[in-house]
Amino acid sequence: MKRHVVNRPFIKGLKLCELFYEEAAKPILAAHFPNLVYSAALLGRGSEVLGFDTPQSVDHDWGPRLMLFLSEADHQAYRGRIDQVLGQELPHEIHGYPTNLAIVGGDSAGETTAEDGPTDHSVMILTVRGFFKYILNFDPNEDLRVVDWLAFPAHDLQSLTSGRVFHDGLGQLERIRARIRYYPHDVWLYLLATQWRRISQEEAFMGRCGQVGDELGSRLVAGRLVRDLVRLCFLMERQYAPYIKWLGTAFAQLDCADQLIPVLARVLGANSWQEREEHLTTAYEFVARMHNNLGITDPLPAQVSQYYTRPFLVIHADRFVDAIRAAITSEEIRTLPEYLGSIDQFVDSTDALNYHDRLKVMYE
Repeated sequence: MKRHVVNRPFIKGLKLCELFYEEAAKPILAAHFPNLVYSAALLGRGSEVLGFDTPQSVDHDWGPRLMLFLSEADHQAYRGRIDQVLGQELPHEIHGYPTNLAIVGGDSAGETTAEDGPTDHSVMILTVRGFFKYILNFDPNEDLRVVDWLAFPAHDLQSLTSGRVFHDGLGQLERIRARIRYYPHDVWLYLLATQWRRISQEEAFMGRCGQVGDELGSRLVAGRLVRDLVRLCFLMERQYAPYIKWLGTAFAQLDCADQLIPVLARVLGANSWQEREEHLTTAYEFVARMHNNLGITDPLPAQVSQYYTRPFLVIHADRFVDAIRAAITSEEIRTLPEYLGSIDQFVDSTDALNYHDRLKVMYE
């Protein structure tokens, strides 16, 4: 088997995968399966789906890849043959990147790719129903229930509404993506109220820890409050929040980011609880104004004030909880526990959030 050294500039993964489809996979499918009805896309997990990949991403699970969706009948009839034909006829590289993902990564100066023989390609041949069942434990042919929305991890919803559909011959992918584009209105209100509730539970603790000389505790609480404020902003701007690895990167793309990022950075970098409080005050008042601009409740006071008789300045987030919950009209959602929210709001384990078949049990 001949091999040669790969030499290439970095191409963003989503663009590379689109080129892989248009220039390599699509012509092969047209030649060998001219009557095949299919959809082609790159959705789901992966930094390139979100557009956050960099040259560092090349070292694992990255490269020319594609999701090919067939009908249930065609998947059963043609999956093996399509896989075989693609393995035989796909080029061994596309724009300098090996189509065999087993050899993507490593030292780019010495990386090689085969010039002959079959390609161990990364074209996943799927059904639409099977894919969404795997990612969300949800059958896209069924109606979405409140329990479904609450059990869907936000990062999975983001991964399915991001990426790109290159071709939708089945006419299903874009329709499903439109259905899950964002939470229904009353579900959204419920999650907003729950997020404000998280802040209300701990907003006085940062100062209290500092008051008793627990500098580490004060910093830890401040970090938690910053993360809750960040997630609140995603909700207020009606954007799904990614998991923690990309939370800051995605937050930087929100409309509020230019004003809030410097403030939140100062919270995290402060050397005393009083300094932390000063910057948290700025952040609290900013997000309170953001809330008022949503127009979902009557305007609420957007200034911090003393926490009862204690010398700590807080936004009294419970006021926002009560006002938002009062705006919910769905009786089903109004009867949900105030403390529950979505799975992301009370589970903080990557492993747990990936057990999709178990998440709905918590609500049912």
